[in-house]
Amino acid sequence: MTEQKTATLSFDGKTIELPILSPSVGPDVIDIRKLYAQGHVFTYDPGFTSTASCDSTITYIDGDEGVLLHRGYPIDQLASQSHYLEVCYLLMYGELPTAAQLEAFETTITRHTMIHEQMHNFFRGFRRDAHPMATMVGVVGAMSAFYHDSTDVNDQKQREIAAHRLIAKMPTIAAMAYKYSIGQPFVYPRNDLDYAANFLHMCFSVPAEKYNVDPILARAMDRIFTLHADHEQNASTSTVRLASSSGANPFACIAAGIACLWGPAHGGANQACLEMLKEIGTVDRIPEFIARAKDKNDPFRLMGFGHRVYKNMDPRATVMKESADEVLELLGVENNPLLQVAKELEHIALNDPYFIEKKLFPNVDFYSGIILEAMGFPTSMFTPIFALSRTVGWISQWKEQFADPQMKIGRPRQLYLGSTYRDYVDVENR
Repeated sequence: MTEQKTATLSFDGKTIELPILSPSVGPDVIDIRKLYAQGHVFTYDPGFTSTASCDSTITYIDGDEGVLLHRGYPIDQLASQSHYLEVCYLLMYGELPTAAQLEAFETTITRHTMIHEQMHNFFRGFRRDAHPMATMVGVVGAMSAFYHDSTDVNDQKQREIAAHRLIAKMPTIAAMAYKYSIGQPFVYPRNDLDYAANFLHMCFSVPAEKYNVDPILARAMDRIFTLHADHEQNASTSTVRLASSSGANPFACIAAGIACLWGPAHGGANQACLEMLKEIGTVDRIPEFIARAKDKNDPFRLMGFGHRVYKNMDPRATVMKESADEVLELLGVENNPLLQVAKELEHIALNDPYFIEKKLFPNVDFYSGIILEAMGFPTSMFTPIFALSRTVGWISQWKEQFADPQMKIGRPRQLYLGSTYRDYVDVENR
């Protein structure tokens, strides 16, 4: 039997022994669940940067080594050899599917991509200039008003139905949000197209003429979906878990995740990257902005370079760069100054000693932004596409949480620094 490791905490003459839990890979975790009961103290960790809020078997990240594993499989292998729906199955069920399992799963998703016809009226209730993310938050949250047979979180079958519905319908909802924002008619999904090609068809086809999805663009879109499918306990995933801990219905939980993802520090990073490229404007201005990025006293920061988690090359960026090169070769950059700036900036960052020493490599947001811009998506659609991609990660984490017998409603503590007890004073005496 393995000897139980413990950590000793001493304060105010007290000594408390805390168990140490060992993961299958990664740093050990000190179990502080009984800390308040035994020592009447809390821990203080703003941003939860040193706190494990749950145990999980889905995704593992080693930021120092640049490693990202889904159920043990490296992300670069999945992105280059697999495809999005197969990765969805892996995240949701823990193993790669057999050929029969994959076919059945793909059929289920493909045949549930249409949304309730009455939901079209919901879209039309938004202003034409509404941000697509605002539309998605509202529409996804409203799904609980249309699909009553999959809102009981205590029913495993209903949880499964809700999971399939969300994965199947999210591309349709995102595409409709886009179409509505540009004043074009909604395009219905097609069962003869794969997941990524179907999304592109719903975004870019019009009733007036036939639209053929280029396989290179569909493959690039599928890789974007795959590379954003899950990323461990990030802000939006933690939001989904916290919302679901109260027993909220799955559509409300995913809507909460979308709302959190909307923030520029999270899902809006690739949009911020493109806005930076627009600020630079032309290739000849790049040296000026490189100099500003190196100046500690200048507030300007290069977006799309480096990563909070990865202190090495973002493992997703290597595969995304391949797709970016393929897309730019297909569509060209000659007539797009923005993409010309991006290519030159990438070249400088990969060869400049300053960036190499600081490990400021182009990350996945840099390349995904380039691809989406080249495809013709406005920056307002970058975060909705991220939300569409991440839906399966949220759902997998949500399902895992409900299978955990230790699940409790989330209730973080605080370090209170406000006023102590004081008596109420009548208004005429203040």
